Amino acid sequence: MMLRHFNNKARASFLATSKMVFRDARLVSATASTSLLTPQKSKVQPPRYFSSSPSRKKSSLAVADYEDDSEDVTLRAEDEWKDNLGRNDDNEWLTGPRDEDMWYTGVKPSNCPGFENGVLRSLPFPNISAVTRQSAKDYLDNSWTLYEMLFAGLNSEEYFYRPPIHGLRHPQIFYYGHTPCLYINKLRVAGVLDKPVNAYFESIFEVGVDEMLWDDMHKNDMIWPTVSEVYEYRKEVYATIVEVIDRELSDVTPTCVTQDHPLWALFMGFEHERIHFETSSVLFREAPLRVVQTPKYWPPLHPSVNRSSPAKNPEDGVHYPSNRMIAAIEEETMVELGKPDDFPTYGWDNEYGERKVKVPPFSASKYMITNGEFYEFVKSGGYTEKKYWCDNGFAFVNHRNLRWPFFWKPAGPAGSHEYKLRTIFSEVDMPWDWPVDVTYYEAKAFCRWKDEQDMSASSTRLLTEAEHHVLRDKSHSLESVRRAPEADLVMMKATNSTQQIANFNFTFGSHNPVTALPPTAMGHYDVMGNAWEWTEDHFNPLERFRIHPVYSDFSTPCFDGKHSMIVGGSFISTGDEASVFARFHFRPHFLQHSGFRLVTSESPAPATHLESELNPQQTIEDKEVETLSSSNNVYESNDSLNMYLGLHYTYGATEQEGDEDVVPPMIPHKNAPLHGLHFPQRVAQLLTGLVQQHNGSPSNLRALDLGCAVGGSSFELAKYFHEVDAIDYSHQFVDAARRIQSGEHVSFEIPLEANLSQTVEVQRPSSNHDKVHFQQGDATNLDGCLEEGKRYDAILMSNLLCRLPDPLKCLRSLPISEQNGIVLMVSPYSWLEEFTHQSQWLGGYHDPVTNEPIWSSNQIEDAMKNELGYSLIHEEEVPCVIREHQRKYQYIVSHATAWQKKQYMALNSNVQ
Repeated sequence: MMLRHFNNKARASFLATSKMVFRDARLVSATASTSLLTPQKSKVQPPRYFSSSPSRKKSSLAVADYEDDSEDVTLRAEDEWKDNLGRNDDNEWLTGPRDEDMWYTGVKPSNCPGFENGVLRSLPFPNISAVTRQSAKDYLDNSWTLYEMLFAGLNSEEYFYRPPIHGLRHPQIFYYGHTPCLYINKLRVAGVLDKPVNAYFESIFEVGVDEMLWDDMHKNDMIWPTVSEVYEYRKEVYATIVEVIDRELSDVTPTCVTQDHPLWALFMGFEHERIHFETSSVLFREAPLRVVQTPKYWPPLHPSVNRSSPAKNPEDGVHYPSNRMIAAIEEETMVELGKPDDFPTYGWDNEYGERKVKVPPFSASKYMITNGEFYEFVKSGGYTEKKYWCDNGFAFVNHRNLRWPFFWKPAGPAGSHEYKLRTIFSEVDMPWDWPVDVTYYEAKAFCRWKDEQDMSASSTRLLTEAEHHVLRDKSHSLESVRRAPEADLVMMKATNSTQQIANFNFTFGSHNPVTALPPTAMGHYDVMGNAWEWTEDHFNPLERFRIHPVYSDFSTPCFDGKHSMIVGGSFISTGDEASVFARFHFRPHFLQHSGFRLVTSESPAPATHLESELNPQQTIEDKEVETLSSSNNVYESNDSLNMYLGLHYTYGATEQEGDEDVVPPMIPHKNAPLHGLHFPQRVAQLLTGLVQQHNGSPSNLRALDLGCAVGGSSFELAKYFHEVDAIDYSHQFVDAARRIQSGEHVSFEIPLEANLSQTVEVQRPSSNHDKVHFQQGDATNLDGCLEEGKRYDAILMSNLLCRLPDPLKCLRSLPISEQNGIVLMVSPYSWLEEFTHQSQWLGGYHDPVTNEPIWSSNQIEDAMKNELGYSLIHEEEVPCVIREHQRKYQYIVSHATAWQKKQYMALNSNVQ
């Protein structure tokens, strides 16, 4: 979660985003050769490339391998990430405690809002209905300095560059540069800033990764900027943000910042940084102890760590509390999810909307499952018994060679089951009464084991999102907070008092005993804070979900049926993460200071599941949950990429296959609709012909391919137009188009039958490839991705219109030339709620008053002619065949209409 999460595109996330493609080369940023003990500004040169070679000189800096015995991972001396070490003498000033005057690029902790009694904690979540210059500056300083205080916990430069042990995230140098990069990029998208601070950094640090597959270890093969270079970048960005606050806000007249206000992007930056404050803390917790150190001013661990505690064989009721099930409700109740649009705090797009969920009677465990309870599962060999695990979960724990939770550290001989606990920066005696930190897979395995131990008639499971809201105390429930925003606990000041309600908002630097804080009125402990709780829900959109145009892909890539929701927040959750409205998620194999609580019910779980080919949560007992069909992420799957590559390009055999074995685009048969093939090329040729017919053949014509997918139509347009900009919402599609453009051999799977397929290779089309500029972007927010004031002689919108959240907004903002520019729209008008809320459909429904049918073609004609001043110059039906497998094809007939902007129309409209 997180930072926006990416799915199948994550394998190429970094280089796709930095607009650089490589196969056997690695990117190098030149760095200053000046020796320095303190960070100096060194100019970062344009990137250069070199081939990997076994004979390349490695850094002379000695680096030990990971010493964690629980990991089946060995990092060898030739690991290429080590080439990042030993530059600019960074290791010297990054080793040992940080000098406060040298390390912090904004306000140092001792002068920072939130500093009290020698400790820096989080400020309350701000009410943004009346933002002043000072309140915004305080929240910036608190967010910014907390983040840099965390990074002061890296001892030496090594872990800035060493990839995490699981290989599923970028190294920390990326996250050190990522949060300032997002501030700048989002403020630019919102129109608050008009230029970059460092265009190169704002490309390479832009996009993070989803946790993707647990067995994919191939990424991060590049030379990153030095820490001192990113330090200088952070200083520049901080100064830029302060300038924005000083310019845009006043201490005399407060500003109400709403979702459509440009400064929404500023608060987006604050909350994004706080997400990474927590997610990076998990990566620090996973790092070898020798590369971390407790930063000065970091909140202390909960005082319970000072108790004596045995390393093994804890006793129930002595070292951890006896747990029992407590009835939550005895009658069905209704939970209304969703944050009001006008609520006076920042929210991510997935929080808005609504859903009413009927919650049947259920019981939940009094406490979250503790280390002590989980110890019995570990000691009984639960990690080696396949019967407790789903297939993916068992494969995962065996791949990682896990036999106990990752943060448990063996403290005795093998087989003795003696453990310590790893916190973010230290190891402590095992606190058996703290909540156990586990993945979703481990939590579900424990449930199955528990059922076997108890021989219970009713099976245990995890909580659901709706049930979690039932457990919350009424004083800070959704209903209460909607009435009185200040009832949201995160809007209260953090203290170190043990009389507080919840351990979150960075009160302590660790979990606490599950008995430490008061229970709810129903008797359940730690419903908020301490540790996140895994749920049975997939991450999902609420009804009336809308992407926010400033961050169009924060949530949607993860509406894929592969991300599990987590609720309640942890000890280090701050800001929006700790809000009652928060809706976050992770893949089921990932850690996030996350535990779980047991639930029993005689009714099916009131959970939301999204359909997915690979559903890592689905097991036999989960079949009765509510199912929603989700298409929000269809364009970020490998199947979708394969389908579109087959639609857009001819293909040939790979080097391993013979040409005689290449699969034809359509199985030969009588009356085969071959006329429906090569659809992208045909619509591009149609637009080209219309431009030639109506405007002649002038030079230097410019075209925009809006919704270009993988680029087949874009390359066809480049045969005629001098310049082609190609925009698509899918990172994965744009990345594939760029790789084809670069001449890379791009292979993909052609489906044959069921699980049978054949690997083929794209045949790069003959074209003026360098005329095309591919870019990821949102067709309803082109200001964020196109050069200001740029106009096009031709715009192609191929099968795009009915996949937009706001099609009319797109049509109204088309950057068409007033000098006879032509727009070609091709659409099957297949409107779906997954993409376009019904209120935004242009047709395909009955008028609610007259009950007459509303047709899309009529509505488009009315908008284009009467509102936007176009003339209809051409209309035809265009067939399209899309292969599903060798015996199944989609046959689509799209309606093509061409519209021309007439210069005289513009003049007449000005006269009127």
